[in-house]
Amino acid sequence: MPGFSDRLGRVQVAATVQMSIRARELREQGKNVIALSIGEPDFASPRHAIDAAYQAALRGETKYPPQDGTRALKEAVQRKFRRENGLDFALDQIAVSNGGKQAIFNAFMATVNAGDEVIVPTPIWGAYPLMTKLLGGTPVEVPCPQNNGFKLRPEDLDAAITPRTKWLVLNFPNNPSGAACSKDEMRALADVLAKHPHVWVMADAMYEHLVYDGFESVSMAQAAPDLADRTLLITGVSKTYAMTGWRIGFAAGARALIKAMVNMQGQATAGVSSVGQAAAAAALDGPQESVEEMRQAYQRRRDLTVEMLNTCPGLACHKPEGAFYVFPSIAGCVGRTTPGGRRIETDADFTHALLEEAHVAVAPGAAFGMSPYIRISTATGEASLAEACIRIRSFCEALR
Repeated sequence: MPGFSDRLGRVQVAATVQMSIRARELREQGKNVIALSIGEPDFASPRHAIDAAYQAALRGETKYPPQDGTRALKEAVQRKFRRENGLDFALDQIAVSNGGKQAIFNAFMATVNAGDEVIVPTPIWGAYPLMTKLLGGTPVEVPCPQNNGFKLRPEDLDAAITPRTKWLVLNFPNNPSGAACSKDEMRALADVLAKHPHVWVMADAMYEHLVYDGFESVSMAQAAPDLADRTLLITGVSKTYAMTGWRIGFAAGARALIKAMVNMQGQATAGVSSVGQAAAAAALDGPQESVEEMRQAYQRRRDLTVEMLNTCPGLACHKPEGAFYVFPSIAGCVGRTTPGGRRIETDADFTHALLEEAHVAVAPGAAFGMSPYIRISTATGEASLAEACIRIRSFCEALR
């Protein structure tokens, strides 16, 4: 067989995907598996967004779209940023991509050279360090422990920046911890960045609407207008509107960076689904009541899950400010053995045993750069969450 590229060896299949594959296999064997390993909203996409896609198709909007996005969607994004974030972007400062993930990839492709460093405060979604490695860069992990609320401290950021630093990634509300940053917390980080003008700032705000208990989360783009020329704001419709499968993300930032990102996208996928863009524009401009209804549901689920997990022997669960994940420590379970004879030495051991013996799929903290923790998605119904927590408690109680 002909060979593969060297870069293939720099990345591996995401742990969340591996857990989902195994959960599917067990279901096919007749097991009643509760899957909480993927961040997938269980709500339906807004009806008016679906109707808009249908009408766009009937109008013949099925041709190749512009690489940077349709004018209708970019104008809707422009209005969204102005209305919700107090930010003004020209249309040539906005680009539409196949989900937020492609926007991240486009930005890294356009800027990261071999040996460049990308600062990733951990815990963090595994895609950022994997993309960095794929492009020959070096991810620099900066631990943000639970006693700091899983948030980056200014002094830790300052210590991590070197002449090779190309990007700082800020994902708040955070996947997997649910941590969110206030304006003051973000401004303190901006003061550090002001001393290092060679560093780009990626503000991934995909979970921006999912914050609880009145917490006001802001992105770096909002907190530090003085860094606007090197801040890239990324979001989309996947989480806010339960439209993950539509694959619509968008980014806003400096014109030169956006132009470079569009160029990179043109070498891979070119434009984004035209009917998907029509749906996204309708979601942004249409009724917003469902956004608040989903937010309230996620808050109830968070409260239920945190309360129940904190009754599990060996687990300690922090109450997050946002997103739809909880990130409990399993430190009290390490070094113990399951009824099935599986020894737990790592969070990967815990998640594997939990799936095989209790039929609950969650993700190991190691996949997000912090152990020993597990990530549990609360993007499922309360009955399923309650049953999963009961199984987790029984699993923990049976450890010896």
